[in-house]
Amino acid sequence: WYCASTRWKGTTYIYINNSFNLDILSFYQRVEIRPKAACLFSVVVAIDFGTTSSGYAFSFTQDSEAIHMMKRWEGGDPGVANQKSPTCLLLTPHLRFHSFGFAARDFYHDLDPEEARHWLYFDKFKMKIHSTSDLTMETELEAVNGRRVRAIEVFVHALRFFREHALKEVKDQSSSVLEGEEIRWVITVPAVWRQPAKQFMREAAYLAGLVSPDCPEHLLIALEPEAASIYCRKLRLHQVIDLSVQGYSSSPAAGPGSIPAREQLRRSRHSRTFLVESGTGELWSELQTGDRYVVADCGGGTVDLTVHQIEQPQGTLKELYKASGGPYGAVGVDLAFEAMLCQIFGEDFIQSFKAKRPAAWVDLTIAFEARKRTASPGRTNALNISLPFSFIDFYKRHRGQSVEAALRRSNMNIVKWSSQGMLRLTQEAMNELFQPTIINIVQHIEELMSKPEVRGVRFVFLVGGFAESPMLQKAVQKSLGRTCRIIIPHDVGLTILKGAVLFGLDPTVVRVRRCPVTYGVGVLNRFVNGRHPRDKLLIKEGREWCTDIFDRFVSVDQSVALGEVVKRSYTPARTGQRKIIINIYCSTTDDVVYISDPGVRKCGTITLDLPEAGAEGGTGAAGGGSPERREIRATMQFGDTEIKVTAVDVTSSRSVRASIDFLSN
Repeated sequence: WYCASTRWKGTTYIYINNSFNLDILSFYQRVEIRPKAACLFSVVVAIDFGTTSSGYAFSFTQDSEAIHMMKRWEGGDPGVANQKSPTCLLLTPHLRFHSFGFAARDFYHDLDPEEARHWLYFDKFKMKIHSTSDLTMETELEAVNGRRVRAIEVFVHALRFFREHALKEVKDQSSSVLEGEEIRWVITVPAVWRQPAKQFMREAAYLAGLVSPDCPEHLLIALEPEAASIYCRKLRLHQVIDLSVQGYSSSPAAGPGSIPAREQLRRSRHSRTFLVESGTGELWSELQTGDRYVVADCGGGTVDLTVHQIEQPQGTLKELYKASGGPYGAVGVDLAFEAMLCQIFGEDFIQSFKAKRPAAWVDLTIAFEARKRTASPGRTNALNISLPFSFIDFYKRHRGQSVEAALRRSNMNIVKWSSQGMLRLTQEAMNELFQPTIINIVQHIEELMSKPEVRGVRFVFLVGGFAESPMLQKAVQKSLGRTCRIIIPHDVGLTILKGAVLFGLDPTVVRVRRCPVTYGVGVLNRFVNGRHPRDKLLIKEGREWCTDIFDRFVSVDQSVALGEVVKRSYTPARTGQRKIIINIYCSTTDDVVYISDPGVRKCGTITLDLPEAGAEGGTGAAGGGSPERREIRATMQFGDTEIKVTAVDVTSSRSVRASIDFLSN
């Protein structure tokens, strides 16, 4: 057993765990606001690691108004400016990295069908991290051909690819030689991700060589809707589309001949360098102090909603309601298309085709993705989707009849067959594919807008790749257009990436966040007959204690300012004890009494490594008496995008190695 006590308003609490011993000690809890650290970085590199597409951007601290987007890569779709890369990875049959993005997609497409069965192609793999409830470093991903690989290896390959490309591009634009410690890296994650998923991305970044585990401050985890919100603060009127009830209107811009060169660069939508306002953009002149706005990040895998208030005159942001959302991204439309194919051709056939002709299946999904982008509510003609020849041939061999016959037999009148080898999806069919996902998104936004903390919102910013969809735009406009202004930034798919760079330049811009869940530890308290259940009674050294009492660190939806800390003090009970391990519990509700209550789960551990007392300056008593008890003071910070813990040996004032782990449950 170990225990540590808390004296608070005359009550003694004892912290318990059955791993290592702690002795009784006093406890402190207070708020500290850390001063803003001086900038030690010469460049910030942000990686927007998306479900369907990814990219990077960077900015030099000496010219922080300029954000440089990544170079357009070979294999990109024609006519699309500033395009990110598809999030797909190709490994050789021997599990070695081959390519990422367009190069992976195109190489896999060109492989011989039999050979392709041995290669490992991964796409949309980020969703696995969100959907896995017991994520660990051993969690596996399944490639298109069915082979499984540890998820961490796939993410490391992808991040290492971005690291190499970004560093080369940064060095090409830098006149000085950059050292590793001069670069601050930022990786974006959905706000609805739990702590294990955030830690997973950090561990992958360490293994990919972005930063060293000894310098964790060189890597920031940015929350996607938060990054978008940070960028939206900088918007000017000509940089947005305003979905009013009268229709879609973009604010007019002055002609190029009447504005200076740097301003032309600021307004250019096709330049790889974007200029942002040094203060807040002119769009915000319409906001009063205390006004609130919602950012709806509609991405490939998830939809993330955050509510912010802009604080004038400093322009910092305050989160007003805990981030919410769910797996309602554009991938839902892809899954609906796959379900439609299963309904027409049979689920057994589709699964067999995916396993035997994985490259052709990828081709079919790419063809659908391209047509999905053109779907709009006012479209009257059908959308044609090319079926790969191998699909048509495989179906005839598998079923002994034609694809056209399967369509006729399915009685699905909303999907037709074209003699050119194409599926023709009517507008009704596209509506059927889009509606379940869009309904989920709109309902989620409406539920959020009905909360007391969110009522009276004047602006809703639609961002993320799925926000480009006219189908989604129309649905949101119809639902909310009469109560608030719906704003879509130009190059909406790059909004998060630009905001992530700005976050890296100034991580203090979000001053107050809301805690997504309740966190705490298990403690012992004096047993009170009639108040505590008998099954919680523990008799220790003649005293009666109540076990499993939940000691709350922070509560769900509690406002936590950047730099606010929770402090606890512990002391080892045994001389020579080298480690203290404290279990952390969490709950989505605030009415927790015991760690055994329904909905409470162990979510992580805090580990305090204790060097030998003598090595830390000595804590022995004078005159040969018993050694002094060591007090280890742990400080936990909940106001950042990740939970952080530090510790100090009070007697020697030296730091104690402290870590918090959410991946090893």
